[in-house]
Amino acid sequence: MATTTPDIQGSRSAKSATRPGDRVFSGLSRGSGITLLVIMAAIAGFLTYRAVLAISDDSANFFTTFEWNPAGNPPVFGIAVLAFGTVVSSIVAMLIAVPVAIGIALFISHYAPRKLAKPLAYVVDLLAAVPSIIYGLWGAIFLVPYLDGLNKWLDQYFGWTYIFDKATDGPARNLFTVGILLAIMILPIITNVTREVFLQAPKMHEEAALALGATRWEVIRMSVLPFGRSGIISASMLGLGRALGETMAVAVVLSPSFLLSGHLLDPGGGTFAQNIAAKFNEADEFGRDALIASGLVLFAITLLVNGAARWIIGRRKEYSGAAA
Repeated sequence: MATTTPDIQGSRSAKSATRPGDRVFSGLSRGSGITLLVIMAAIAGFLTYRAVLAISDDSANFFTTFEWNPAGNPPVFGIAVLAFGTVVSSIVAMLIAVPVAIGIALFISHYAPRKLAKPLAYVVDLLAAVPSIIYGLWGAIFLVPYLDGLNKWLDQYFGWTYIFDKATDGPARNLFTVGILLAIMILPIITNVTREVFLQAPKMHEEAALALGATRWEVIRMSVLPFGRSGIISASMLGLGRALGETMAVAVVLSPSFLLSGHLLDPGGGTFAQNIAAKFNEADEFGRDALIASGLVLFAITLLVNGAARWIIGRRKEYSGAAA
């Protein structure tokens, strides 16, 4: 009996693997994955085709021009200012959001009592459900007026850094304000992912550190943070992808201009998504091709960011769910 039991179990597993339900589910899963790849390829192909029509125009310098006027004669457009504004506002958002998100995640997972941790986690999740247009209206009506004093203070005490030197007077509709608003918007994404990573830290490692006399902060520094390093990086990249592609909130808050300036407090600037939303309806056929060309650049940047995030997540089997 002992020698035949494995054979019986093996035949049962082979039969279960060939059941009609398993074959249907396997086919649906495979088809869903293929469909997703086809959709992504179709989007990339459409963007590339329409972008080539605009970039091939000899009078348009796509990469270095500091204006956006496809309707002109000859047409003039480029992505220099848009790329600068998109990257700078996203960097400001990351510098603000990542440390705050890590602190909130640590407080919820390791410091707050359970009665407080659950409601606080729910509030953070609720922030992710707020529409971006609501963030934009709040930023334009509330955040912009109240940041005027902060801008003056930064100009007075940190103007020597050139970055916070306010060379042009005007309301706080600048890349710095956009960065703060984007930081608030990506905060729930980074916090939620980081919190889940911290909760998966091995309890035996934490208990062993406590048994050796480590304080709570030493436990976090020696056990939790090293374990969650890849998760923190991945969460940050996911938040960066959201910041790069945000449209309506930036369009409501930012005063668009095509002046390339390193003074973050000066009014003006532009991002890819904001420029597409603002110019698409009034653009002619060539102008829309030019906007789609800028969208192709944003599409490529976003794919690279999310691809890097998935690569980092995949390196950590415990986090990716691939642990055997």
